[in-house]
Amino acid sequence: MLRISKLTDYATVLLAELARQPEACVAASVLAEATRLEVPTVAKVLKTLARADLVSSVRGVNGGYRLASAPEAVSVAAIVRAMEGPIALTECGLEPGLCAHESNCHLRGNWQRIGVAVEQALEALSLADLAGEEPQRISIRTVSGDREIA
Repeated sequence: MLRISKLTDYATVLLAELARQPEACVAASVLAEATRLEVPTVAKVLKTLARADLVSSVRGVNGGYRLASAPEAVSVAAIVRAMEGPIALTECGLEPGLCAHESNCHLRGNWQRIGVAVEQALEALSLADLAGEEPQRISIRTVSGDREIA
């Protein structure tokens, strides 16, 4: 089963909360309360998102965090990359030479194609889509033809 980590899930929750008030500067404690996450976890995730330039931090009495870009300009792929690193389903999908079985494996190209499809699907969804009330439909080109996924 393919899964993102809990911290990546929390990152999407926090960013979606910020996307609902894109101009506001929100304290980590307020975000923690709004999302029902623990303050130390929220602080850790926000620091990672700030290093990836997805949020900016403001110091001071009225300080906090705000989105660094418009919600429409932030892809889900960018969020996943910020939290997880490069998007690849297998080690050989990242770069050649990482797998000891690479010379005998005929699946590498197929796994890379699958990885590209997953990455394209994540690129097609924005933070604005995540923060919206209605699930967004995306189109994915498959071997058997185009499909819409809700």
